[in-house]
Amino acid sequence: MSSAKSPPVSPLAPESLPDFPAIRGVALATAQAGIRYAGRTDVLYVALAEGTQAAGVFTRSKCPSAPVDWCREALASPDARALVVNSGNANAFTGAKGREAVALTARIAAAAAGCPESAIFIASTGVIGEPLDARKFEGVLADCAARAAGGPEAWSAAAQAIMTTDTFPKLATRTAEIAGVPVRINGIAKGAGMIAPDMATMLSFVFTDAALSQGVLQALLSAGTGRSFNCVTVDGDTSTSDTLMLFATGAAANPAVADPADPRLAGFQAALDDLLIELAQLVAKDGEGARKFVTVAVEGAESDASAHRIALSIANSPLVKTAVAGEDANWGRVVMAVGKAGEPADRDRLAIWFGDVRVAVAGARDPDYSEDAASAVMREPHVTVRVDLGLGQGRARVWTCPRPRS
Repeated sequence: MSSAKSPPVSPLAPESLPDFPAIRGVALATAQAGIRYAGRTDVLYVALAEGTQAAGVFTRSKCPSAPVDWCREALASPDARALVVNSGNANAFTGAKGREAVALTARIAAAAAGCPESAIFIASTGVIGEPLDARKFEGVLADCAARAAGGPEAWSAAAQAIMTTDTFPKLATRTAEIAGVPVRINGIAKGAGMIAPDMATMLSFVFTDAALSQGVLQALLSAGTGRSFNCVTVDGDTSTSDTLMLFATGAAANPAVADPADPRLAGFQAALDDLLIELAQLVAKDGEGARKFVTVAVEGAESDASAHRIALSIANSPLVKTAVAGEDANWGRVVMAVGKAGEPADRDRLAIWFGDVRVAVAGARDPDYSEDAASAVMREPHVTVRVDLGLGQGRARVWTCPRPRS
């Protein structure tokens, strides 16, 4: 069993955690089950009120974990009653033993929650390829169910229990209105290494007291994911376990809204998107060894999809990352990354900025280029690289965190 050694906290970590309101219909508890770590919590149990609806977006890896497979199937259930998350073991690439471990976890959790096994959702994060001993949940989940609570301390503890190589807990909260009825949204996330889009390598769980159908929830979550977690890349590696789920308890009792495009949902969608973006950015700010947070913004592309692919080409470039980590205003590497993306681009229309400093324009170095000004931007902890292709209206932005030179 590994000891719970804490890595140095990322310098990009928030200075404080937000105050978390309770979400009606959601109660949380954490415990030490000894999955892999000693001396720290490694299990999160979330009790959900009867009638809670769920939506999910999962890894596109062709080698998904057993819990991912379980959750995909569980979404067919009309009711979500409990969520179980463990850290330390991903229960991925574990074959029949992995499926058996998930099934046993569901049986134990269902007994604790007093609900069908189909109403249980499960996620795991940690080491890949090592069988998970689900018997360690015996008694632990029942105890969690008995003492689950919804206060601020419970949310902070929940974010900490799902951490692996993270250096700080990741939480966000928002409020919104649906047809004039106030609703709340809380979310937690974990992720630091093995991070790339579709999905970004992480776990994230979002809860709201809004009353929304599963179909509407899924549409809102899928749209928000494209603007948030699928815009994060740290090391270009997509995990086997990526899971993002949204649970709606219905306790706010807002009027039913059947169409996700209904204007009455605009405020909720905006708040949800904003929360997902904050969580995604927190994941990027905790990338293993991160010292800088980088936004890559691309505009003037032929389409948004083309802009997104170019932005990822820049953000994933080892040479661009090395330049940023070394505080070197080497805009030539950005030109290289644009050119290799395989997307429409015209060298003679290209313009590049580091922060507010334009370094290249019309296919050449900016005539007013100042190396001192550009270098000053690169010394900041937050760096924006902006590219205008001059071809159309397509735009996108992604986030990354280059590691320092070894």
